[in-house]
Amino acid sequence: MAPLTEARVFFDGLFTSPRLDHPEGVAVHPDGSVWCGGEAGQIFRIDPDGKNVEQVATTNGFVLGIAFDHAAEHLYICDIGHPGVFRLDLASGEVSLFADGAGGHRFVNPNYPVIDAQGRIYVSDSRQLDEPGPAVFRYEPDGKGEVWDERPMAFANGLALAPDEASLYVVESFLPGITRVEIRADGSAGDRATVAELPGTVPDGIAFGPDGLLYVGCYEPSTVLRLTPEGRPETVAHDLTAHTLCHPTNLAFRGTTAYVANLGRWHISAFDL
Repeated sequence: MAPLTEARVFFDGLFTSPRLDHPEGVAVHPDGSVWCGGEAGQIFRIDPDGKNVEQVATTNGFVLGIAFDHAAEHLYICDIGHPGVFRLDLASGEVSLFADGAGGHRFVNPNYPVIDAQGRIYVSDSRQLDEPGPAVFRYEPDGKGEVWDERPMAFANGLALAPDEASLYVVESFLPGITRVEIRADGSAGDRATVAELPGTVPDGIAFGPDGLLYVGCYEPSTVLRLTPEGRPETVAHDLTAHTLCHPTNLAFRGTTAYVANLGRWHISAFDL
Protein backbone atom coordinates (compact mmCIF):
# COMPACT_ATOMS: atom_id res chain seq x y z
CA MET A 1 0.00 0.00 0.00
CA ALA A 2 1.22 3.53 -0.78
CA PRO A 3 2.13 5.69 2.23
CA LEU A 4 -0.65 7.92 3.51
CA THR A 5 1.62 10.95 3.81
CA GLU A 6 5.18 12.05 3.12
CA ALA A 7 7.77 12.70 5.80
CA ARG A 8 10.03 15.74 5.71
CA VAL A 9 13.06 16.94 7.65
CA PHE A 10 11.96 19.21 10.51
CA PHE A 11 15.44 19.97 11.82
CA ASP A 12 18.69 18.96 10.13
CA GLY A 13 21.33 18.73 12.83
CA LEU A 14 24.19 17.37 10.73
CA PHE A 15 26.15 20.61 10.46
CA THR A 16 24.72 22.60 13.35
CA SER A 17 26.57 23.42 16.54
CA PRO A 18 25.77 21.49 18.59
CA ARG A 19 25.20 18.66 16.14
CA LEU A 20 22.35 16.24 16.72
CA ASP A 21 23.85 12.90 17.61
CA HIS A 22 21.74 9.99 16.36
CA PRO A 23 18.61 10.83 18.37
CA GLU A 24 16.40 8.01 19.60
CA GLY A 25 14.11 9.74 22.08
CA VAL A 26 11.88 12.71 21.21
CA ALA A 27 9.34 14.71 23.23
CA VAL A 28 7.34 17.90 22.73
CA HIS A 29 7.33 20.59 25.45
CA PRO A 30 4.12 22.60 26.05
CA ASP A 31 5.87 25.67 24.59
CA GLY A 32 6.09 23.81 21.27
CA SER A 33 9.80 23.08 21.38
CA VAL A 34 10.97 19.64 20.34
CA TRP A 35 13.45 17.87 22.61
CA CYS A 36 15.60 14.84 21.78
CA GLY A 37 18.57 12.89 23.09
CA GLY A 38 21.97 11.87 21.79
CA GLU A 39 24.26 8.87 21.88
CA ALA A 40 26.74 10.65 24.16
CA GLY A 41 24.08 11.51 26.72
CA GLN A 42 23.07 14.88 25.30
CA ILE A 43 19.66 16.47 25.75
CA PHE A 44 18.82 18.90 22.97
CA ARG A 45 16.09 21.52 22.67
CA ILE A 46 14.96 22.58 19.18
CA ASP A 47 12.96 25.78 18.81
CA PRO A 48 9.29 25.34 17.81
CA ASP A 49 10.04 26.68 14.32
CA GLY A 50 12.91 24.23 13.86
CA LYS A 51 15.49 26.96 13.26
CA ASN A 52 17.77 26.66 16.28
CA VAL A 53 19.10 23.99 18.63
CA GLU A 54 20.81 24.07 22.00
CA GLN A 55 22.20 21.42 24.29
CA VAL A 56 20.60 21.90 27.68
CA ALA A 57 22.02 18.97 29.64
CA THR A 58 23.86 15.66 29.52
CA THR A 59 23.85 12.35 31.33
CA ASN A 60 27.27 11.47 29.88
CA GLY A 61 25.75 8.16 28.85
CA PHE A 62 23.54 7.10 25.92
CA VAL A 63 20.01 8.49 25.85
CA LEU A 64 17.04 6.42 24.68
CA GLY A 65 13.45 7.42 25.47
CA ILE A 66 12.49 10.72 27.12
CA ALA A 67 9.23 12.11 28.52
CA PHE A 68 8.06 15.29 30.26
CA ASP A 69 5.91 15.15 33.36
CA HIS A 70 2.51 16.81 33.00
CA ALA A 71 3.63 20.06 34.61
CA ALA A 72 6.68 20.10 32.29
CA GLU A 73 8.88 20.73 35.30
CA HIS A 74 10.99 17.63 34.75
CA LEU A 75 12.22 15.54 31.85
CA TYR A 76 12.64 11.83 32.53
CA ILE A 77 15.47 10.23 30.59
CA CYS A 78 16.23 6.55 29.97
CA ASP A 79 19.96 5.97 29.65
CA ILE A 80 21.74 2.74 28.78
CA GLY A 81 25.28 4.06 29.18
CA HIS A 82 24.62 4.29 32.92
CA PRO A 83 21.59 1.99 33.10
CA GLY A 84 18.96 4.06 34.83
CA VAL A 85 16.30 6.70 34.61
CA PHE A 86 17.59 10.23 35.09
CA ARG A 87 15.57 13.35 35.87
CA LEU A 88 16.33 16.78 34.47
CA ASP A 89 14.98 19.68 36.52
CA LEU A 90 14.12 22.24 33.86
CA ALA A 91 14.30 25.19 36.26
CA SER A 92 17.79 24.48 37.57
CA GLY A 93 19.22 22.39 34.72
CA GLU A 94 20.31 19.75 37.24
CA VAL A 95 20.40 16.12 36.10
CA SER A 96 20.13 13.45 38.79
CA LEU A 97 19.66 9.70 38.92
CA PHE A 98 16.01 8.96 39.57
CA ALA A 99 16.06 5.13 39.58
CA ASP A 100 18.30 2.23 38.59
CA GLY A 101 15.83 -0.57 39.23
CA ALA A 102 13.32 -1.75 41.84
CA GLY A 103 12.15 -4.84 43.67
CA GLY A 104 15.61 -6.39 43.75
CA HIS A 105 16.07 -6.04 39.99
CA ARG A 106 18.53 -3.68 38.34
CA PHE A 107 17.84 -2.23 34.94
CA VAL A 108 19.50 -3.95 32.01
CA ASN A 109 18.44 -1.59 29.20
CA PRO A 110 15.97 1.01 30.49
CA ASN A 111 14.36 2.05 27.26
CA TYR A 112 11.31 4.28 27.46
CA PRO A 113 9.33 6.21 30.12
CA VAL A 114 5.65 7.15 29.98
CA ILE A 115 3.80 9.11 32.66
CA ASP A 116 0.16 8.79 33.70
CA ALA A 117 -2.24 11.46 34.96
CA GLN A 118 -1.19 10.79 38.57
CA GLY A 119 2.45 11.36 37.72
CA ARG A 120 3.46 7.70 37.96
CA ILE A 121 6.28 6.74 35.61
CA TYR A 122 6.20 3.43 33.71
CA VAL A 123 9.57 2.31 32.34
CA SER A 124 10.30 -0.53 29.92
CA ASP A 125 13.44 -2.63 30.34
CA SER A 126 14.65 -4.26 27.14
CA ARG A 127 15.96 -7.76 27.80
CA GLN A 128 17.15 -10.41 25.37
CA LEU A 129 15.12 -13.58 24.93
CA ASP A 130 17.87 -15.71 26.46
CA GLU A 131 18.11 -13.43 29.54
CA PRO A 132 14.47 -12.92 30.57
CA GLY A 133 13.43 -10.61 33.34
CA PRO A 134 10.83 -8.00 34.29
CA ALA A 135 9.51 -6.04 31.34
CA VAL A 136 7.98 -2.96 32.98
CA PHE A 137 8.77 -1.02 36.17
CA ARG A 138 6.64 1.70 37.75
CA TYR A 139 7.58 4.62 40.00
CA GLU A 140 5.81 7.20 42.08
CA PRO A 141 6.92 10.82 41.55
CA ASP A 142 8.93 10.59 44.80
CA GLY A 143 11.01 7.73 43.32
CA LYS A 144 9.40 4.81 45.15
CA GLY A 145 9.38 1.99 42.62
CA GLU A 146 8.23 -1.53 41.93
CA VAL A 147 8.35 -4.20 39.27
CA TRP A 148 4.99 -3.56 37.64
CA ASP A 149 4.97 -6.47 35.18
CA GLU A 150 7.41 -9.25 36.01
CA ARG A 151 6.44 -11.39 33.02
CA PRO A 152 9.16 -11.45 30.33
CA MET A 153 8.64 -9.90 26.93
CA ALA A 154 10.45 -10.17 23.62
CA PHE A 155 12.55 -7.00 24.06
CA ALA A 156 10.09 -4.55 25.64
CA ASN A 157 10.64 -1.19 23.96
CA GLY A 158 8.33 1.80 23.40
CA LEU A 159 5.37 2.43 25.67
CA ALA A 160 2.08 4.29 25.34
CA LEU A 161 -0.80 4.65 27.75
CA ALA A 162 -4.26 4.18 26.26
CA PRO A 163 -6.14 7.49 26.13
CA ASP A 164 -8.37 6.29 28.99
CA GLU A 165 -5.31 4.97 30.87
CA ALA A 166 -7.01 1.60 31.31
CA SER A 167 -4.14 -0.21 29.63
CA LEU A 168 -0.48 0.12 28.73
CA TYR A 169 0.68 -0.64 25.20
CA VAL A 170 4.17 -2.13 24.92
CA VAL A 171 6.29 -2.69 21.84
CA GLU A 172 7.85 -6.15 21.73
CA SER A 173 10.51 -5.54 19.11
CA PHE A 174 11.40 -9.18 18.62
CA LEU A 175 7.86 -10.54 18.63
CA PRO A 176 7.57 -8.38 16.54
CA GLY A 177 4.38 -6.61 17.52
CA ILE A 178 2.42 -4.63 20.05
CA THR A 179 1.09 -5.98 23.34
CA ARG A 180 -1.62 -4.43 25.51
CA VAL A 181 -1.42 -4.91 29.28
CA GLU A 182 -4.53 -4.27 31.34
CA ILE A 183 -4.19 -1.76 34.19
CA ARG A 184 -6.50 -3.07 36.87
CA ALA A 185 -8.58 -0.84 39.13
CA ASP A 186 -6.00 -1.30 41.90
CA GLY A 187 -3.21 -0.22 39.52
CA SER A 188 -1.63 -3.65 39.07
CA ALA A 189 -0.80 -5.29 35.76
CA GLY A 190 -3.57 -7.50 34.45
CA ASP A 191 -4.19 -9.60 31.38
CA ARG A 192 -2.03 -9.32 28.29
CA ALA A 193 -3.18 -9.41 24.70
CA THR A 194 -1.34 -9.10 21.40
CA VAL A 195 -3.06 -6.27 19.51
CA ALA A 196 -0.88 -6.46 16.40
CA GLU A 197 1.78 -8.72 14.94
CA LEU A 198 4.10 -6.93 12.55
CA PRO A 199 6.13 -9.55 10.68
CA GLY A 200 9.10 -8.29 8.70
CA THR A 201 9.57 -5.24 10.92
CA VAL A 202 11.43 -4.15 14.04
CA PRO A 203 8.96 -1.88 15.84
CA ASP A 204 10.55 0.55 18.29
CA GLY A 205 8.47 3.52 19.50
CA ILE A 206 4.73 4.14 19.75
CA ALA A 207 2.43 7.08 20.44
CA PHE A 208 -1.27 7.73 20.22
CA GLY A 209 -2.13 10.41 17.71
CA PRO A 210 -4.85 13.07 17.93
CA ASP A 211 -7.06 10.74 15.91
CA GLY A 212 -6.94 8.18 18.73
CA LEU A 213 -4.94 5.69 16.65
CA LEU A 214 -1.64 4.14 17.66
CA TYR A 215 1.40 5.10 15.57
CA VAL A 216 4.47 2.87 15.40
CA GLY A 217 8.00 3.90 14.48
CA CYS A 218 9.84 0.96 12.91
CA TYR A 219 13.60 0.78 13.21
CA GLU A 220 13.49 -1.57 10.25
CA PRO A 221 12.35 -0.95 7.59
CA SER A 222 12.38 2.86 7.83
CA THR A 223 8.65 3.19 8.20
CA VAL A 224 5.94 4.66 10.40
CA LEU A 225 2.81 2.54 10.71
CA ARG A 226 -0.50 3.10 12.43
CA LEU A 227 -2.99 0.57 13.68
CA THR A 228 -6.63 0.70 12.68
CA PRO A 229 -9.19 0.13 15.46
CA GLU A 230 -9.18 -3.52 14.35
CA GLY A 231 -5.40 -3.73 14.80
CA ARG A 232 -4.59 -3.75 11.09
CA PRO A 233 -1.32 -1.91 10.27
CA GLU A 234 -1.34 0.87 7.68
CA THR A 235 1.77 2.50 6.23
CA VAL A 236 1.76 6.18 7.11
CA ALA A 237 5.24 7.11 5.90
CA HIS A 238 8.03 5.06 4.34
CA ASP A 239 11.51 5.85 3.06
CA LEU A 240 12.98 3.21 0.81
CA THR A 241 16.35 5.05 0.74
CA ALA A 242 16.50 5.54 4.55
CA HIS A 243 17.30 9.25 4.31
CA THR A 244 14.32 11.34 5.41
CA LEU A 245 13.32 8.47 7.66
CA CYS A 246 16.37 6.50 8.76
CA HIS A 247 15.78 3.84 11.39
CA PRO A 248 12.98 5.84 13.03
CA THR A 249 12.47 5.13 16.69
CA ASN A 250 10.34 7.25 19.00
CA LEU A 251 7.71 9.75 17.89
CA ALA A 252 5.71 12.50 19.57
CA PHE A 253 2.82 14.70 18.48
CA ARG A 254 2.28 18.45 18.50
CA GLY A 255 -1.28 18.92 17.32
CA THR A 256 -1.64 17.03 14.06
CA THR A 257 2.10 16.96 13.36
CA ALA A 258 4.25 14.00 14.35
CA TYR A 259 7.96 14.43 15.13
CA VAL A 260 10.14 11.38 14.60
CA ALA A 261 13.63 10.62 15.89
CA ASN A 262 16.02 8.90 13.49
CA LEU A 263 18.62 6.76 15.21
CA GLY A 264 20.42 6.27 11.90
CA ARG A 265 21.07 9.95 11.14
CA TRP A 266 21.34 13.46 12.57
CA HIS A 267 17.91 14.96 12.18
CA ILE A 268 14.32 15.00 13.36
CA SER A 269 11.66 14.21 10.77
CA ALA A 270 8.04 15.31 10.74
CA PHE A 271 4.82 14.46 8.96
CA ASP A 272 1.29 15.84 9.07
CA LEU A 273 -1.91 13.88 9.49
